[in-house]
Amino acid sequence: MTDDKRPDYEGDITDITRSFGGAIDDIKREVERMELTNAGAKSTIKKIGSIFGDLREKASGWVERVFPKAARDGVTRAMNVLGIGRKRDEEPPINRANREMLTAATQDVYGDLLAVTQNIDRRTKAAIRKAVAEAMRANMAAGVNGRRTINADTAAQIRKDLGDAVDNAIIDSAGRRWKVETYVDMVTRTKLMQATNDATINEALDRGVMYGVISRHGATDACAKWEGRTVKLTRDAPGDYPFIGDLPRREIFHPNCRHTISPNRNPK
Repeated sequence: MTDDKRPDYEGDITDITRSFGGAIDDIKREVERMELTNAGAKSTIKKIGSIFGDLREKASGWVERVFPKAARDGVTRAMNVLGIGRKRDEEPPINRANREMLTAATQDVYGDLLAVTQNIDRRTKAAIRKAVAEAMRANMAAGVNGRRTINADTAAQIRKDLGDAVDNAIIDSAGRRWKVETYVDMVTRTKLMQATNDATINEALDRGVMYGVISRHGATDACAKWEGRTVKLTRDAPGDYPFIGDLPRREIFHPNCRHTISPNRNPK
């Protein structure tokens, strides 16, 4: 028996991406009205620090609220597939392996979200300092040319460059630039599915089940070749099945992958 119904975290993911998107909008408003002076930069950096403080608090609360739900979903999937009943309003039991997994997962994803805020903070501050330096040079040139202040076109370009730096503050290890909300969506979606699947696997193994079946839902990418396949949940399980930990991550359980695993006592 398999359970191909995917857990639904869309509302939760929307909440956290909106929090980051709202923070980015607030930061952009601050930099757009910033005076292009050292004093203006200092004041704006202080305000941005407050925005990041609020965002980190929201991210921490979100992780503590949502990831335990993902673990419970994974345990519930395993119990349902294995035909293990529980009372209607009873929370599924969280075994030791899943408690440890949940601790590691929450620390991991909060670390990822914290790194996003630190990355934005660092790049925004660098962009602010660069903008002020460019404005000062432009004002010096304006003085030489007999004009009293930086011209509107130059100021507009400096502010545009500053806004672009905030918008594209994430650069991954491959050098790709990400919009902040897109990156947060990818990270949280991927880690939530990973936590759900890990909880299912841990619950299955705790009940002596050593195999699982990958869900089917009509994938058209490389995942398609793995849909419905039986895999080992532990490397030492007998049989000629691939171990789930050895599956190529470019093909299955990759970032943004929505496939799940269901336990299987007796693979055929």
